[in-house]
This record gives sequence, C-alpha cells and structure tokens, in this order.
Amino acid sequence: MNEGFKNLLFFLAGAAVGALGATVVSRNQESLRPVVTDLLAKGMDLKDKAGAILETAKENIEDLVAEARHAQESRTDAAPAEPKA
Repeated sequence: MNEGFKNLLFFLAGAAVGALGATVVSRNQESLRPVVTDLLAKGMDLKDKAGAILETAKENIEDLVAEARHAQESRTDAAPAEPKA
C-alpha cells in the first residue's frame, strides 16, 4: 500500500467519524450540552495553566540571558587591552 492511498484512507476515516459526530450532536444536542460545556471549561483551564507555565519559563530565560550578558560584559571589561602592533 503506497503512502498516498494510506493518507486517503485516513482522510476518509476522519471524514466519516466527523460526519457521525455531527449527526450525534445534532440529534442529542440538549443531552450533550453539559458535557461539551464542561469539556470546554476544562480546556480553557488547561490553556490558562499552560500560559502561566510558559510565561514563567519566558521570564526565567530572560533572566538567564540578562545574567549571561552581564557576565560577558564583566569579562570584556576585566580583560586587559591588547596593544596594537
């Protein structure tokens, strides 16, 4: 089975699952509403937590870069000037 045919099968399977899901949601809209609402709320909580973690990591990296620049400048200032020939 070649790669193109395999990808086509995956696409068709995904389309079939999507169509089935759309049919189920349209028929049982009221019974699924609380489940979908809860799922979306948990997804938003996860997004907020991930954003906070990424922000902390960004701040830590910025601190490290600032310290590295300071260390580099200190080494450059402390190095004796080499005489030009």
